Amino acid sequence: MDVLRQLFEQHFQTVAEQVKPVQGQLGGSGRNIFRLSGAGRSAIGVQYGVREENVAFLEFSRHFRRHGLPVPEIYAEDLKQNAYLEEDMGNTTLFDFLAGNRSGENVGPAAVEAYEKVVDWLPRFQIEAGRDVNYKVCYPRASFDRQSIAWDLNYFKYYFLKLAGISFSEQTLEQDFGRLIKFLLTAPRDYFLYRDFQSRNVMLVEGEPYFLDYQGGRKGALHYDIASLLFDAKADLPPALRGRLLERYMERLKSFVDVQRETFLEHYYGFVYVRMMQAMGAYGFRGFYERKPHFLQSVPYALKNVRWLLDNVQLPVQLPALTAAFRAMVESEKLRALTTGEEAEGVRPTAPEPNRLTVRVFSFSFHRGAPPRDEAGHGGGFVFDTRSIPNPGREERFKQLTGKDAPVIEYLEQQPSAHTYLAHAASLVDASVEDYQRRGFKNLMVSFGCTGGQHRSVYLAEQLAKRLHARNGVNVELRHLELEKIGR
Repeated sequence: MDVLRQLFEQHFQTVAEQVKPVQGQLGGSGRNIFRLSGAGRSAIGVQYGVREENVAFLEFSRHFRRHGLPVPEIYAEDLKQNAYLEEDMGNTTLFDFLAGNRSGENVGPAAVEAYEKVVDWLPRFQIEAGRDVNYKVCYPRASFDRQSIAWDLNYFKYYFLKLAGISFSEQTLEQDFGRLIKFLLTAPRDYFLYRDFQSRNVMLVEGEPYFLDYQGGRKGALHYDIASLLFDAKADLPPALRGRLLERYMERLKSFVDVQRETFLEHYYGFVYVRMMQAMGAYGFRGFYERKPHFLQSVPYALKNVRWLLDNVQLPVQLPALTAAFRAMVESEKLRALTTGEEAEGVRPTAPEPNRLTVRVFSFSFHRGAPPRDEAGHGGGFVFDTRSIPNPGREERFKQLTGKDAPVIEYLEQQPSAHTYLAHAASLVDASVEDYQRRGFKNLMVSFGCTGGQHRSVYLAEQLAKRLHARNGVNVELRHLELEKIGR
């Protein structure tokens, strides 16, 4: 936080008298965001350990401002300390404004007007500014390509479908994913794709929109961003309003590119599918996996959108396994419990009870010895070999970091195999925890090993420990054996 105070003082030539955390703007992003104020001046300070994302945000911000787009001014930066200072856009998001200007399905004219303004700005980001933006700074990829789409679909598969208990055939669903990706890649995609163009990333200042959170932007198709805005789950826009705003967007596009309505719509709902699945993957990861119930509040709205798509949209590509999974989702008792406010098993914590089961979680190096011994004498537990996951330690930029550092976490979370491994390991451990608690056992041991005991094993041990901490009746002890040796 000291670096943010220094940046504030250097820019405004005055001391930051107050520094307060900013809540609610970025949800599960992992950024540390503060409002600094003093002598009638204010700014937003951000600290975040992923340097590549910081570079992208700063580069894009300055580029968009050169094009006259309404984004925050960058006041100061210190990339060595992963910090920057930007213009304060207040506290009113488009989502907040919508919530205050609607009654059920009736969205008030002020909120409709705000959405229309947002839609009008979008083509300028995508096309006008997209022509000469520096795509070399994009992170983690320069385009929304086959790999990017596959990441999103697997995120949905492993963190929503599996954790929600939705049955599916792995092989046939993968075949559907392949067909969907092939179809989407036939759309023109030489534009700036904002990536997270939704109501919580738009601030309203005296009724005018200002835009945030485009650091994940990359080259891609026009359809994705308008789909993100109109099918933003918790915003819950009525279908009639979504249609009206979509027509307005397509009309605005004509000022920039030659686009045919029928051709655009052919691909549009395919991108709605992908964006919706990406969002549900996030709800599942934060809600089911990390056991943060407030992320599950968006699931009923997402299911409402799924139901609407099933009833009203026929894609030009056949996706029988995915369609079956969608139908199973809207019929799921577990997910229906979320829509009625009931507690779904394994989703929301029950009343606290004394810790009865101690789970000791370790990371270690296979290269430097055998897995740790069970000192409790119980003899039960797991040893997971994580060496099948891509190794961050092979890249120079990660060599001095560990699986607890944000850049390594970011790298591993972009690897489908890491998600798959973690989901399967957590499922096995969860089953044993439940059985051990029921039978009154006192100890369980879980060890993750990799080559050096510094990156993959540490990351997976941290993630599992975080999940177990949220369980009632469980005491978690976490140790990183190789990091202890080097004092990390």
